Amino acid sequence: MLVFDAIKTKLEKEFLPGKVEITNESYKHQGHAGYGAGGESHFGLAIISNKFNGKTRLERTRMVYKILDEEIKGPIHAITFLKAQTPEEAIAASQ
Repeated sequence: MLVFDAIKTKLEKEFLPGKVEITNESYKHQGHAGYGAGGESHFGLAIISNKFNGKTRLERTRMVYKILDEEIKGPIHAITFLKAQTPEEAIAASQ
C-alpha cells in the first residue's frame, strides 16, 4: 500500500463524517535529507471534523499524529502543514 493511501484510509476512518485532504509535497524536497526514494515523504493535511470540537490546536495535532504514528516513525519525514478544523471553523474561514 502506498503511504498516501495508508494516510487517507486511517484519517478517513477516524474523522468521518468529515473531510480529509492530503497533499503529497515530497517533490518540493527532492535532494534534501529525508526525501523518500518513492516520493512519499512529505505531506500536507487538511481535516474538518466534529471530533475537533472543544480541542485546542495542540490536542488536535496530537490526535492526528497518534493516528499516523506508524507512518511518522517510518516513511513520513515531515507533515509540512496540518490544518485541523471543526465544520464551523471551516465555514467561518471561507467567508
